[in-house]
Amino acid sequence: MCLGIPGRIVAVADEEAMLCVVDVSGVRRTVDVVCVAAPGAPLADLVGAWVLVHVGFAMSVIDEEEAAATLKVLTEIGEAAAEMEALTAGAIAPLASQPAGQE
Repeated sequence: MCLGIPGRIVAVADEEAMLCVVDVSGVRRTVDVVCVAAPGAPLADLVGAWVLVHVGFAMSVIDEEEAAATLKVLTEIGEAAAEMEALTAGAIAPLASQPAGQE
């Protein structure tokens, strides 16, 4: 079964393509944020937000408490390992020079 896994948006990868970098338990991956971006607002507004990531898309914005609870449940039922493995397969290198406040 494939579930959404919580991650925190840490940077904008490509504004035009609607891509941001999400950190999921230390694994960084570029994901499409078209489902969660506010129309007309810069993607930088999403940096710091927690989202549920599924198959390369941020599907919804959640709060940090919900993110922690979801990760706990996924770990308890054994689904977190499979999701982390899938994310790691598409992980990107850490961002070397992030402006302050965007990590």
